[in-house]
Amino acid sequence: MGLYRRGKIYWCSIKMQGTRIQESLKTDNRKLAEKLYAKVYTEAVEGRYFDQVKAKRILFSEMVEKYLSKYEKLRDRTSLTRLMPVFGQLTLAEITTERISDYHRDRLKVVKPATVYQELSLMRRMFNVARREWKWVRNNPVADLSFSVGNKNARERWLNYEEEKRLLDCAGNPVWLRPVLVFALHTGMRRGEIISLKWTDVDFPRRLVRVLKSKNGEKRSVPMSKTVYELLRSQNIRDISGRVFPVSARCLRQGFEKAVDRAGLQDFTFHDLRHTFATRLVQNGAELYKVKELLGHKSISMTMRYSHHCPDSLRSSIEILDSCYNSATLRVNGI
Repeated sequence: MGLYRRGKIYWCSIKMQGTRIQESLKTDNRKLAEKLYAKVYTEAVEGRYFDQVKAKRILFSEMVEKYLSKYEKLRDRTSLTRLMPVFGQLTLAEITTERISDYHRDRLKVVKPATVYQELSLMRRMFNVARREWKWVRNNPVADLSFSVGNKNARERWLNYEEEKRLLDCAGNPVWLRPVLVFALHTGMRRGEIISLKWTDVDFPRRLVRVLKSKNGEKRSVPMSKTVYELLRSQNIRDISGRVFPVSARCLRQGFEKAVDRAGLQDFTFHDLRHTFATRLVQNGAELYKVKELLGHKSISMTMRYSHHCPDSLRSSIEILDSCYNSATLRVNGI
């Protein structure tokens, strides 16, 4: 019991809660060993030592595997291609806020803030589940790290009607590309949501398209416009996978980029089709709350970026002021 030496290295042995704690203190310095022993003893008395035992034994990769089996979201595996090489073989106890901060800093040198935000948000969610549900860790090392990007990555690129016509005219090859682009422009759905869409998610009687697996994990339904309804009705090819648009992300990206080049569009991405959808709605007087629901945004602040896209849509609100002033008021003010 207590502090003792094995060779030159000090060890500690403590019996607590019917369990013996026996571990190397990894030092040959007596005074340092005494301090480390006191720390282990205090943690054992307070019950914190046993909380840390799992964290010292469970690898990040094990946490990832269990998390994905129950909570996987649309882009999680993409984020993990960057997280796993750095953290995969570390125990949960070895993953500190300082180490995550270093990762944050290094990643910002090569990718956009929103990409890093996506990766660290996943990491934070996993640690929260490990802490609350599985009791694997006592604290979340990501929780104290500030990595919010605010609106730094917000784009303001959308198609005007002339650009849209050019793009669709240049999207005839391959034959499946134009229907995908029209569908994106009329639903505002993300590329991954479109590729994953199955015929079982299409409700023709109610004219709805259901998104069962979105970026933020929320389900939503998007009403079909007449254009979308007729487009889907005209789709004669049914793939064995049951997908509405049976095309890979790679093929879609390549086909889209070629169409953009042929159309002579500058700085335009597939996600900008979603921006175009939202901007058209706002420009034509759609309420921001309804746009939020159609886009599947979690908060209205994400949708607010579209509010400035059309000052003319605010004119009717300002004109209300005219009816607030009678002729007498106007004369008093010299008007």
